[in-house]
Amino acid sequence: MTQRPDARRLALALGLAVATPGMAFAQAEQCRIPDTISLPAPVRPDGPSRNAQIGGFILAASWSPEYCNASRGASGSIQCSGKAGRFGFILHGLWPEARQGAPPQWCPAKSRPDLAEIRRNLCMTPSPQLIEHEWAKHGSCMAPTPEAYFATAREAWSRVTWPDTQRLSRQRGLTAGDFVRAFQSANPGWPSSAIALRLSQSGWLREVHLCFNERRKPAACARAGARDTQALKIWRGQ
Repeated sequence: MTQRPDARRLALALGLAVATPGMAFAQAEQCRIPDTISLPAPVRPDGPSRNAQIGGFILAASWSPEYCNASRGASGSIQCSGKAGRFGFILHGLWPEARQGAPPQWCPAKSRPDLAEIRRNLCMTPSPQLIEHEWAKHGSCMAPTPEAYFATAREAWSRVTWPDTQRLSRQRGLTAGDFVRAFQSANPGWPSSAIALRLSQSGWLREVHLCFNERRKPAACARAGARDTQALKIWRGQ
């Protein structure tokens, strides 16, 4: 069985320093955590349990305005109701990639995120159910505890500087390549091959995947995103 690294080793595997107490991360200044949060129901696996040697990682960021616009049933959620603040990019998840073959997923886990851990991550991933899901499907194959997994996810997330996506959304003739170049300007050293945009069928920005290899460096994504010349639309919200 492949051994899962602790939080410090996993952070180093991403070429990151270990987080210091009080480190801020994206969206925190506009996030208001609800006073009362219910523990989500356990997640049912949507596929087989699969452990494998980790060969890389994907930091998957979701563009929240598009998610909330497309998911009308989520209007009352923490993420989309507006009561917790207005979100731009949120962390969908930190996912392990296998050195060979299909990625690891749904590894056996002895614990679940408790309410304190869920609250700790709500400004980064404003959905208790998604936090539960990301630990169960991905984090369980990367770290021994939810706390170790999410500490590494927060650290990775805090190292990303997002371009002014609202401004880009108003640019005429915007393309996927324009967004990638704006991201590179805000994050020097990122090759375009390590940035994959996921669009809806009608060309709206849904997610940005940032890819790392096992040598702690940004690396070409195994699954390419939108072509540089592809027209890009960005939903600004209500």
